[in-house]
Amino acid sequence: MELKLPELGDNVSAATVVGVRVKEGDRVAPGDPLLELETDKAVMEVPAEAGGVVKRVLVKVGDEVRPGQPFLELEAGEVAPRPQEAAAPPREDRAQAEPSPKAPPPSPAPAEGEGRLIPAAPSVRRLARELGVDIRQVRGTGLAGRITAEDVRRAAGLAQPPVALEAPPPPSPKLPDFSKWGPVRTEPMSGVRKATLRSMAQAWAQVPMVTHFDEADITELEALRKRYAKRAEERGFRLTLTAFLLKALALTLKAFPKFNASIDVERGEIVYKDYVHIGVAVDTPHGLLVPVIRNVEQKGVLRLAKELQEISEKARERKLSPEEMQGGTFSLSNLGGIGGVGFTPIVNWPEVAILGVSRSGMKPVWDPEKEAFQPRLIMPFALTYDHRLIDGAEAARFCRHLAALLEDPLGLALE
Repeated sequence: MELKLPELGDNVSAATVVGVRVKEGDRVAPGDPLLELETDKAVMEVPAEAGGVVKRVLVKVGDEVRPGQPFLELEAGEVAPRPQEAAAPPREDRAQAEPSPKAPPPSPAPAEGEGRLIPAAPSVRRLARELGVDIRQVRGTGLAGRITAEDVRRAAGLAQPPVALEAPPPPSPKLPDFSKWGPVRTEPMSGVRKATLRSMAQAWAQVPMVTHFDEADITELEALRKRYAKRAEERGFRLTLTAFLLKALALTLKAFPKFNASIDVERGEIVYKDYVHIGVAVDTPHGLLVPVIRNVEQKGVLRLAKELQEISEKARERKLSPEEMQGGTFSLSNLGGIGGVGFTPIVNWPEVAILGVSRSGMKPVWDPEKEAFQPRLIMPFALTYDHRLIDGAEAARFCRHLAALLEDPLGLALE
């Protein structure tokens, strides 16, 4: 039996092999991990769809592979599936790949909850219910047949073709031969870097960006953070400024819903989202990753701090799933822990805005009541926005609203 790579996710056409978990002669059961692939800023496992003995491995670490490409030859054998998978019926594509004239006709699919495992996230199941789609009848195109939100929309007849750019970007010019002037060395781009290259090029070509700079007095906020830092540590996580930023951003996005929207150029519409999912840039040894924290507006600062630490650790260990990298409505990049006085972040399309935060520092600020300068902790930040949807005055008001929340931590907590 020749095993082929499944679909890797929406708009994912290739991946890099970063791990081969089996070798010739190994016995595998359905669900056992066979490969590790790096794609779309995450590392994912490819599980075995059938049991047997590995006859031949067709790929190696470093290979670029594509959906439908053969990656392993398996000699079918009597290998029991894992207990939790024993009740799962064979996948439709497996049944077609292993025809048997003696096999009985397939029975109707059991209802969800009657033994069949539906490979879909809770959010995808909820979307199916809202759209009136029987998720048991949806064919998954995600990794290992996982059902994605786009699969559900397609089943409901709502899937839209990707919006084409009005003018495709020009091809990259050919580089000169640098070796003529001295020694050089090359190394292949990682999957993370390739994904970053694609997304940044698309964003730069698609979005006319403007950056607005501002600053906030976070003297009282930092005192509050230090006061409750020990309580957070006792619970096993760190209380960082980023957690407060997430809370303040969620409240500001609710007050300014245009910054939480997207532009549908093809339909000539603005898509407003009634939820706040914020992507947080995480610096890892493998490159910049942006996991998404969901429903930020519904959570308190301590819970946000805990989730932020957990998802950041998963990013550094390359254990993020594709779903944890998708669905963001706004992005936050906090470089304050590293340094710098300011930077201009790039909007993560199809979002329309991103906040960049730089290192805070003590500055003398004039106090009119005391008629003297007072030392205050000032945090610089920059808002980059899509000028097709957002005007400069709106951006300035957004930043002032955000700063006011950060400068009044008691009011922020009450909200």
